[in-house]
Amino acid sequence: MNWAIFPLFATLSAILWITGAILIYLENKNPRFFKYGNLVIVAGSGLMGIFLLTLWITLGRPPFRTLGETRLWYSFFLVVIGFFTFHRWNNKWFLAYCVGLAILFLGINLLHPETYEKELIPALQSPWFVPHVIVYILSYALLAASSLVAVKGLYQVYTDRAKTDNLILADNLVYKGFSLLTLGLIFGALWAKEVWGHYWTWDPKETWALLTWLIYLIYIHLRQNQPQRIKFHLWMLGLAFVILLICWFGINYLPSAQNSVHVYAQ
Repeated sequence: MNWAIFPLFATLSAILWITGAILIYLENKNPRFFKYGNLVIVAGSGLMGIFLLTLWITLGRPPFRTLGETRLWYSFFLVVIGFFTFHRWNNKWFLAYCVGLAILFLGINLLHPETYEKELIPALQSPWFVPHVIVYILSYALLAASSLVAVKGLYQVYTDRAKTDNLILADNLVYKGFSLLTLGLIFGALWAKEVWGHYWTWDPKETWALLTWLIYLIYIHLRQNQPQRIKFHLWMLGLAFVILLICWFGINYLPSAQNSVHVYAQ
């Protein structure tokens, strides 16, 4: 499995995800559409999961080394999160948003193809590499989903149709994402201690990771102590996601980070 076959898997997965979301939206016309829609979305996610698994086997290493590889996992996790959140909260629009964002990241990979043949440098050949990256990407997907909820919440606020259920859903996603973000920091520190002998070196990526963690911690604190400030909290979620994006791939473009081991291969 290599980059040459990726467009086929990406296109089929995207078609299945879109078809599934449409069928779920049309369940009122035919109750069977709901069942078919669920099956089609699961099929699309399964197809992308098969690609990721076979890519892992073919490369002989975890496919987390390049920025494009992390986008693949991000797309996969977004749809999974959207699917389970939809079944928990019955928000069809949220499932559609997650599908749309996942397809966007697949599209970016199609426009910027990679060979996925890069070997892991010695520092990445650690048992902490896989859990560190997986929990981070999963946390990023959850926190991105919370920001999607915030966008809808802001729209409703400025059109005088604000609903508190938006923030309740966002909070649940943030709590889960923040927990995984914390695990990611801990795994990263243990990894750094094993490889470089220090838990923390104030590498640019580490600094932005800490900033990301802190802003979500502040959000949680303010939500607990000032729950009535709905508009402020929604805007804060948007700002937090911008910082997360800088931490994820914006750091690649900072001159101070060019020698960092955390910069993804292109």
